[in-house]
Amino acid sequence: MDINALIAQYGYATLVIGSVAEGETITLLGGVAAHQGLLRFWLVVVSVALGGMIGDQLLYLVGRRYGGQILRRFSRHQDKIRRAQRLIQRRPYLFVIGSRFMYGFRIIGPLLIGASHLPPKIFLPLNIFGAIVWALIFTTLGYAGGEVIGPWLHDLNQHLKHWIWLGLAVAIALGLRFWFKRRGKEGN
Repeated sequence: MDINALIAQYGYATLVIGSVAEGETITLLGGVAAHQGLLRFWLVVVSVALGGMIGDQLLYLVGRRYGGQILRRFSRHQDKIRRAQRLIQRRPYLFVIGSRFMYGFRIIGPLLIGASHLPPKIFLPLNIFGAIVWALIFTTLGYAGGEVIGPWLHDLNQHLKHWIWLGLAVAIALGLRFWFKRRGKEGN
């Protein structure tokens, strides 16, 4: 199992899928992989921007369709939700692009935007622009970070093999201990 070959072969697809749900961590790792020459920088940017756009677009559509029902469940936060929705209506550019950069707003942000009934013709271009800027910034940070952890990554494949063998040995030892313990209780 060569981790570098796996990254080179499945890296872009993994970046798209990973950035649909999460984003920052996978994007930083994509930048590191680009620095190591396993992936191409601009394709990493495109992959994570695409995944981020898809994820936010899906959440926006869920918010448009079911946002009111979902947000009513948070009865203790209704004042904050109303304030956020007023801000979305007053400054959609700021909120749509900015929510991508606010920690903890990755999922709730697009839901709130959809529930506020911001028109798709406004959300879609802002979502695309925000995803590209976000992808470029975080991929660049990962690329720069690759300089720092690059020497360690060259030995990652060997380290990974050692950790897998160690984990396997620990699992076998724990399994045997459990088996002997259980067998001893059955014998009594």
